[in-house]
Amino acid sequence: MADIAGPPRRRGLRISRGWLPYVLSLPALLACIGILIPFFTAVAYSLQRYRLSQPWAHKWNWGENYLNFMSDPSFWNTLRVSMTYAFLTVGLELLLGLGIALLLQKRTRFNNFVSIMLLMPLMTAPALASLMWKLMTNPGFGILSYFAALIGLEDFRWASSPQTAMLTVVLVDMWVYTPFIMILLLAGLRSLPQQPFEAAALDGVPRLFVFWRITLPMLTPFLLTAVLFRVIESIQQFDIIYAMTQGGPGDKLTVFQVEAYLNFFQSTNVGRSAALLMILWVITYILSTIFIKQWLKLRERQRGET
Repeated sequence: MADIAGPPRRRGLRISRGWLPYVLSLPALLACIGILIPFFTAVAYSLQRYRLSQPWAHKWNWGENYLNFMSDPSFWNTLRVSMTYAFLTVGLELLLGLGIALLLQKRTRFNNFVSIMLLMPLMTAPALASLMWKLMTNPGFGILSYFAALIGLEDFRWASSPQTAMLTVVLVDMWVYTPFIMILLLAGLRSLPQQPFEAAALDGVPRLFVFWRITLPMLTPFLLTAVLFRVIESIQQFDIIYAMTQGGPGDKLTVFQVEAYLNFFQSTNVGRSAALLMILWVITYILSTIFIKQWLKLRERQRGET
């Protein structure tokens, strides 16, 4: 009796289990290479005297761009504006986001619906949100200018005035990014263990004491995470500020990204623009390292207490 032939074996590419982790990590390696190539290109440009309008004068200056910043008032103004913007936006958004998260902490259908609706600004592109706010704050026909006039603020100039330009872009940033902090802290509040709160309620502990002594310490890792993400984003802000004011009036809102953009596309000074971005990267790296170290220390402390 003839043997019954089994199903044909499929011949394909076989990967041994020893090579599987390397194959799976290949996309991450390619992404890393795609990030590092532009980064080191920017580092090289920052060490050169390079203007697109003067290609014949292209040469290495080995750090002269960085040394010129030390005596450049515009650089120190850019640093001051960037830090002020980051401090104001992150601080106000943290307070507002925490307050909203505390109000929505209880799991109800209404609170869940409100938390979802509050995420709508976060789904809007910051540049589009800025254009929308630019129309609403127009001194001639903007709805917000109309309401400002009703409360006695006649001819309120919003982003077109040096005195109120920072306030205007901070309001736009708060409208866009406060929901991010709110939803992150709301998730943290709802994940906290209930035993300490139940014990405090049985003992009649005041709510304010519970917030400062129980809620806030347990919520600190979530607060640090929210601050870390928002500091990185706000110190590199470009789209909101440029869409609203193009860095003006004057130099009132020339943060790092806007200053680098203007140097590259208006002054065609590639070397100075790349040097500004390298300094921004260093500042971001330092701040990120500080926050991550504090987060790790806090996690180790909480593990030791448990």
